[in-house]
Formats: sequence, C-alpha cells, structure tokens
Amino acid sequence: MSATAIPGEPPPEGAPPGGRRALAVWGTGVSVYFVAVIFRTSLGVAGLDAADRFHVNASALSTFSILQLLVYAGMQIPVGLLVDRLGTKKVLALGAVLFTAGQLGFAFSPSYGTALASRALLGCGDALTFISVLRLGSRWFPSRRGPLVAQFAGLVGMAGNLVSTLVLARLLHGIGWTAAFAGSAAAGAVVLVLVLLFLKDHPEGQEPEPLPHQGAAYVRRQIAAAWREPGTRLGLWVHFTTQFPAMVFLLLWGLPFLVEAQGLSRAVAGELLTLVVLSNMVVGLVYGQIVARHHGARLPLALGTVGTTAALWAATLAHPGPHAPMWLLIVLCTVLGACGPASMIGFDFARPANPPERQGTASGITNMGGFVASMTTLLAIGVLLDATGDDWSLAFSAVFVLQAVGVSQILRLRGRAQRRERERLVASRVETVHVPA
Repeated sequence: MSATAIPGEPPPEGAPPGGRRALAVWGTGVSVYFVAVIFRTSLGVAGLDAADRFHVNASALSTFSILQLLVYAGMQIPVGLLVDRLGTKKVLALGAVLFTAGQLGFAFSPSYGTALASRALLGCGDALTFISVLRLGSRWFPSRRGPLVAQFAGLVGMAGNLVSTLVLARLLHGIGWTAAFAGSAAAGAVVLVLVLLFLKDHPEGQEPEPLPHQGAAYVRRQIAAAWREPGTRLGLWVHFTTQFPAMVFLLLWGLPFLVEAQGLSRAVAGELLTLVVLSNMVVGLVYGQIVARHHGARLPLALGTVGTTAALWAATLAHPGPHAPMWLLIVLCTVLGACGPASMIGFDFARPANPPERQGTASGITNMGGFVASMTTLLAIGVLLDATGDDWSLAFSAVFVLQAVGVSQILRLRGRAQRRERERLVASRVETVHVPA
C-alpha cells in the first residue's frame, strides 16, 4: 500500500503515527534549528557594532552575511543527501557542533578575516539543521500534517530570530561583544546534549529501506531525479521569490536602513524588527492551516505575498520627503513578516513530487532558492550603497529585480507542476484501492 495521504481519507497503513511521542522527538530537533536561527540572525542586531569593531564599510559588512549564506546555500543539496543517507540524528548533532564553534569563534575573533571564517563555520552548521527538521517531521507525522508541521518549524525559527532581536541585542550593549556572543554559544552545547540523548530518526518498526552505497552515481541519480520533477523546481522558485526580502531585512540591512535612512533610534528600529518576527509567527500559523486544508491556495498565497511586499517597498522607497511615515514602516514590517511563511509553501510543492527516499534531496534543492536570492540581494545592496554614497532607495531597488526573475519562473513552471501532481495523486488512489481476498 502506498504511504501517500489522500485528502479527505484516513491515512494509509504504515503512515507515521504523530501523537505526543512524535511531538517530543520533533521538538528536540526543532530546538537545534531554534538555536541555529539565533546564531544566524545575531549579526542583524550587531551590524553597526561589527562595522565599528572591524573597521569595515558597507560592502565588507555585507560579506559577513553573504559568506554565511553562500556556505548555507551551497550545502543544501549535500545536506539533503546526507540526511537521506545518515538520518537526522547524526546530521543535527554535527550541525550543533559546527554552529556552536562558529559562534564562539565570532565572539573572540581579533580581526575581520577570522570573523569571516567563523561566520562561514556557523553557516555550515546552520545549513545542516532545517532540512533535517523537515525530514524528521515527515518521519514522525502523517503527510496530511506536512504543511502545518513545516510552518510550525518556521515559526520556531522566527522565535529564535525574536530572541536575537530582543535578548542578544540587549546583551550586546549591556555586557559587550565577547561576553554576549560567547555566552549565547552555551545554547548550542545544550541542544547538542538533547539531540544525543533523546532524538530518534523514526518511530519503532518504521525503519526506512537502506539506501544502496553507489557513490557518485547514486548522488547524481538522486539529484537528477529530484530536479526532473517540476514540483521541485517550482518549490525552489517559490522559495527564491518569497523569502529574501525579509531575510535581507532581518539578517543585516534592516537596522541600518531604519536608523540611517529613516532617522529612527536604535530602540524604535529594534521594535520594528521585532514586529517583522511577530508578524511572521502569526502569519505562519494562518498559512499553515490554509494550505493544509486547501492545497489550491498555495500559489495564490505565494504570489499575493510577493505582490504585496513589492507594492509596500515601492511605496516606502518612493515616498516624498526625507523619511517615510511611521504608519507605512509599520505596515511594511508587518507584511515582511509574511515572507517566511510564504517561502515554506515551496516545500509543499516539492514534498508531494518526490518519494520518501528523496525527500531530503528535494528539500535541499528547494531550500537553496531563498538563500541564493538573499545572498545576491545582500551583495547588491552593499555594492550599491558604496557606489551611490548611501542612496538607500536605489540600493533596495535590487529587491524588485529578484522578485521579477522569480515570478517569471513560477508562472513558467506552475502548469507542468500541477499536471504532474494530479498524475501522482491519481496513481496514489489506484495503489490504495483494496482488492478483496
């Protein structure tokens, strides 16, 4: 019997059970992702401090986040393959070791070069977490819960962003750079212990079939098979187009934009960054419920989020006068909060397009999208700021270029992906028919 869930029907025999045990195991994995996001976004509240500490300009400052995201994006397919091959527990444990070492290194870095190396190490560990959490959810929860479980994972990640915005920012200005970053690294050690003691890759009696050890040939087949599915490619472009505006804002350029371009105090700017995170958490719950109940809402939600984000950025950047009004900045930050939940919809295109043994690889391909777009935009904004003498309106116009590229690809692939998904659903219905003995 196929293990594919059909909307409106009971889950097939052998499907993951869900329940309290699943929630406890999944929560252990998500705690690693939570800490990884705290470390990933810690530079967002320390950007101006980092520029002073290492005596760098906007382009060099953006290199911190670009390198971190370059490592993250470049590792997504290898991570997907590792998760498919080794399981979640080993990959998450390795990720916790690496991002904790990177955070500690960043705390004690005496120079720009060593700080860059530390952020690269952090990005490497961070890259191992999210795909592992998605795979853990698919092993412990029924597939009909997939959209909601994925959105909850994103929500927990944004809670990590909230911690860096509220807690780490205050520690940074209260106890100083080294103590704040080194102290936060202790959280990495805690989640590593939790993973080693409590995490299990799958429920008892539901061990996946062992994958053949076929070296490079196997890797090529896994990647090629996942890429051939239109749903995987559509998922990548949905993730590419939706995630990066908020990621760029939270990861590095939001605080400088609000303080230097909009004339706000650091305290008020921090509150607006917090608003992005809180909005993300609320919208994530709403989007997860909608997509779980109405699969046809996936693309309208994604494209609607892109269009609304573009319209509000245009209104903010084109507003006459030296500063945009506070109400417009509040609305902008509220809508930016929808970008993360919209990016999770990309996985809801890739997931049904691939069998369980290819889920990690397909999720890795999808997850590359938003981080490639974020990395490109971070670099473009830094370069344009230096080239134009801090013309923030022109620099942030790079957002529209990336959105246009992404939307064109979504529109190109949506028909093929929908046809292929219908074919797989029909095949699944045939496989699940019981023939009387």
